[in-house]
Amino acid sequence: MSLRAPLSQLTRRASPASIFQFAAPSSTCMRTARTSPSTPNRSMATVVPPVTQDATSSKGPTAIVFMNMGGPSTTSEVGDFLSRLFADADLIPLGRLQSYLGPLIAARRTGKIQKQYSAIGGGSPIRKWSEYQSSEMCKILDKLSPTTAPHKPYVAFRYADPLTEEMYARLLADGFGNGKGGRAVAFTQYPQYSCSTTGSSLNELWKWRTRLEGKDAGPGAITWSVIDRWPVHAGLVEAFARNVEAQLATYPEERRKDVVLLFSAHSLPMSVVNRGDTYPAEVAATVYAVMQRLQFSNSYRLCWQSQVGPSAWLGAQTSDTVAAYVKQGQTDLVLIPIAFTSDHIETLYELDQEVIHEAGSPGVKRAESLNGSPVFIQALADIAAAHLASGEACSRQMRLRCQGCRSEKCLQSKAFFMREQMALGAVV
Repeated sequence: MSLRAPLSQLTRRASPASIFQFAAPSSTCMRTARTSPSTPNRSMATVVPPVTQDATSSKGPTAIVFMNMGGPSTTSEVGDFLSRLFADADLIPLGRLQSYLGPLIAARRTGKIQKQYSAIGGGSPIRKWSEYQSSEMCKILDKLSPTTAPHKPYVAFRYADPLTEEMYARLLADGFGNGKGGRAVAFTQYPQYSCSTTGSSLNELWKWRTRLEGKDAGPGAITWSVIDRWPVHAGLVEAFARNVEAQLATYPEERRKDVVLLFSAHSLPMSVVNRGDTYPAEVAATVYAVMQRLQFSNSYRLCWQSQVGPSAWLGAQTSDTVAAYVKQGQTDLVLIPIAFTSDHIETLYELDQEVIHEAGSPGVKRAESLNGSPVFIQALADIAAAHLASGEACSRQMRLRCQGCRSEKCLQSKAFFMREQMALGAVV
């Protein structure tokens, strides 16, 4: 979700007057996932039969958990979604006022954000797409990695149903853990790692593992591993490139080579960047890989959306970039959401209904999101199969803390996943 100017007080000491200015409604919601008129409600979620630990394959069954921020499936869920989001100090640190300011901000914003979700179909489609992508991926994965089959899909959202604790309870009910052991893979759906997204989700997973299975759970507990980043995987790059090519094909041939490609990703505060977060470098790596696949057919830039408040954020801003190019006479632009695996409020509302609408040029368009792309789903299966075959608990990058990290929660979470390497029986 795009939490713009009204969040300027995030880094300031709150006064009674500033609290209500800070809590005023804003634009779109920070990185929540997308919506469509056909988005199913909670009762329509895919039901998967339990997979218990008496399966016949040598290492299976294996739980594959798709992790993402999530989004409200209906407008009635917006309030709870915002309450959880503003309670997360990993994402929006409010200091000792978090427990007071968080609910206040959420309540003040709910009405405005509900209208934005109504404008894109009545709710976020991220649950629909996550369940579809994970289910289809597991069908392919059963064939690619038969020794770890059957693979059972789960979805764990940070701020919306199904929450991480709901997912974990389902794992236990389905026969994983509780003295029966079993293998589970936390598969982040943020291709590029950031402490504020994947890091927050993994901290939450570690918290619920500790609460539900114990801090020092024995061999009967679930063994976890993590796919924590995949910014330049060939299948991901191919899926993005094909969507760009499809949108370029809508321009007259004589104008096609002059279309400028604008890759857009959610921005980060420079305080986070300067702490050592790897997200900017990994997003840039994805962009460069896509352009290599396109053989650098067009000029391109990377820009950043959804900045918040007056403090320094990673730029240039997507909205400012589009406006500047149109003013210069460059009116053929393709926006490419490069850091998301499906549509969400930032594509369907911020890009489509704000940035593109305000540009006032029919030549400003957006490439489709990955959504149900067969190329993308195959890539997910390939990534998971390679991970299962590697014996790796997590990447080497995840084991290294950011230079300026002072989070005890982050330290403990990383230590837990590194300890899981012993349970996997491999040293890498």
